[in-house]
Amino acid sequence: MNNISGLLAGILFGAGLVVAGMTDPAKVLAFLTLNQHWDPTLIFVLGAAVVMTFVGYRLVGMRAAPLFDEAFHAPTSSVVDKRLLGGAAVFGLGWGITGFCPGPALVGLMTLDPRAAVFLAAFVAGMLIYERWFGQADLPSAPDPIPVDG
Repeated sequence: MNNISGLLAGILFGAGLVVAGMTDPAKVLAFLTLNQHWDPTLIFVLGAAVVMTFVGYRLVGMRAAPLFDEAFHAPTSSVVDKRLLGGAAVFGLGWGITGFCPGPALVGLMTLDPRAAVFLAAFVAGMLIYERWFGQADLPSAPDPIPVDG
């Protein structure tokens, strides 16, 4: 059931990205570029995402256990460090330069957009370079699941 729920969530997410225009790098860049050609329409997409996340976390927080797992998997650290800030900066730079982030790029790849293929190739290359450069020693271990009472 986990695979089916993940597939359905991915399809819903991808469809939402397409409907919202988030898979069009020109639209994203028009939003991220604050000039006379600024397109503010993606504010509604981001605002809806924040509202849905807020409501969703409140509803899920009332559950004793997830629907399709034995325990909730949540970060165990709330530390804001150089690694977190550096990763956020690199993500933002990549999004601002290309108009793609990984989710919309995967949708773009499914529609055979060559820009998405180039972005994803560079994205994977960057991950491999990071792994090679820093190795596994710099990567945090996966957080332990939060046990479910009962």
